[in-house]
Amino acid sequence: VLFDYPQTTERLSVMNKKLSLLCVLGCFAQPVWAANINDLGALAQSEFKSFSEDLGAALSYKAVIPAEPLGVTGFDLGLEVTSTELKNSSLWSTATSGGSALSSLIVPKLHAHKGLPLNIDVGAFYSSVPTTNIKLYGGELRYAILEGGTATPAVAIRGAMTKLTGVEQLSFGTKSLDVSISKGLAMLTPYAGVGTVWVDSTPNVAPLVKESFRQNKVFAGANLNFGLLNLAFEYDKTGSAASYSAKLGFRF
Repeated sequence: VLFDYPQTTERLSVMNKKLSLLCVLGCFAQPVWAANINDLGALAQSEFKSFSEDLGAALSYKAVIPAEPLGVTGFDLGLEVTSTELKNSSLWSTATSGGSALSSLIVPKLHAHKGLPLNIDVGAFYSSVPTTNIKLYGGELRYAILEGGTATPAVAIRGAMTKLTGVEQLSFGTKSLDVSISKGLAMLTPYAGVGTVWVDSTPNVAPLVKESFRQNKVFAGANLNFGLLNLAFEYDKTGSAASYSAKLGFRF
């Protein structure tokens, strides 16, 4: 007998599952045939605010991680993709000199979290959105009020920020504050939270003026850990726009 059939079948099954997950993320991160944001002056002030509200939902911080702390030696590293359903899709075409009227804006990110002492975690990401001039970075500081355990959930409070670069006509940033709760169940850790996002959107073209506003935020997700391999999904609603995120990476 050259090989153990049940063991080989099991290994192939695990490999197929991993490949399937990669295919799902690959489909989710299809290129956005959009254009550069380079014609904000074509928007009326009310349209600029609506456009900024969509950007606030799409570009604000999304951790895609449970509330439980990583611990001093813990890391969470992953490739994340977020798709946000734009509520004012036609405005994208106007702001990009006749580019695609997007129904969803897809933002890929390289995301990293590191555990620190005293139940504190820090996180950061970087993004460059294909076929646009959008570049984005951000970070978070999270403190687990309750560490969580076998019988108790983890509860954490997070402060985060994001900053847009690459768009000459727009200075754009967000700040957010949220509270989340999670409970580990073997390999599965579901989580949920609520928060607030503050958006500052400053056009660098006349006659538009700065828009500053607040958007409420709710989110829920699940983290699946297969040893080192980690997979997480999250639903987020910031303002009136929904976002769907997936993250594939390593958690240890």
